[in-house]
Amino acid sequence: MTQRTIRQRVPAVEITEGAGVTVHRSIGTPALKNLDPFLMLDHFGSDNPDEYIAGFPEHPHRGFITFTYMLDGHMEHRDSMGNRGDLQAGGAQWMKAASGVIHSEMPKQTAGLMRGFQLWINLPAREKMADPAYQEFSAGAIAEVVLEQARVRVLAGAFEGVRGVIDDPATDVLYLDVALAASGQFGLPLDDGRNAFVYVFEGDARLAGEALPRHTLAVLGKGERFEIEAGADGTSFILVAGRPIGEPVVQYGPFVMNTREEIEQAFADYRDGKLVRKRAAMSGH
Repeated sequence: MTQRTIRQRVPAVEITEGAGVTVHRSIGTPALKNLDPFLMLDHFGSDNPDEYIAGFPEHPHRGFITFTYMLDGHMEHRDSMGNRGDLQAGGAQWMKAASGVIHSEMPKQTAGLMRGFQLWINLPAREKMADPAYQEFSAGAIAEVVLEQARVRVLAGAFEGVRGVIDDPATDVLYLDVALAASGQFGLPLDDGRNAFVYVFEGDARLAGEALPRHTLAVLGKGERFEIEAGADGTSFILVAGRPIGEPVVQYGPFVMNTREEIEQAFADYRDGKLVRKRAAMSGH
């Protein structure tokens, strides 16, 4: 099998979001505007509550999915459809904004570490104005596979016969959180029908002979297999892959559609109080 090498290395840049929260952004930057079907990746993390306690007050979304994964701390979710959740360490949240959602994400604690990821996943045109949906899963619902040198949490897709709790039928997303022992090796088949990336958030690694330091994303090139090796202190990374949608992407802030006219309609709907059209059903545990 041909090994997937690094097509592009993207160091994350610091961006201020919400009410002043600093995040490390890799996808959704000038270096990597998007990676079909992925629109944005934010890695947030701080042990100083002053840097995150203001959180992400109410804001709208239309036309895509937000996938939030908490590593440490916890975040309270509220949305315009009546969903309320408390996403805790190790848990995951999948929110299909589709036709329109207004929500807030607010840290509940006042001290301690807050770390996690938010990934934006595009929706095909046929789904952009569909009914929204919401799922939230606790840490205990996330399947783990323990190998000799690695611990793998399977959030979406399948690994070693284990399926993640979240299924994204439009893009067949694979989302793994991998902790790899010092100098350990990890690999799996990964066909090139899916665009894929690795983001290192602890330690450092080597992929196809190239160094991957902390806070660095690597877009994978073509091939059929993924292989990575941890540095001397071990590493933790997320591996994410998804089938490209192959449609035009027109994005303005919190709205992602296929045409400029659809973006203008989203702003008009938000201004006129018509963005939220349907109450979502909450599932998960």
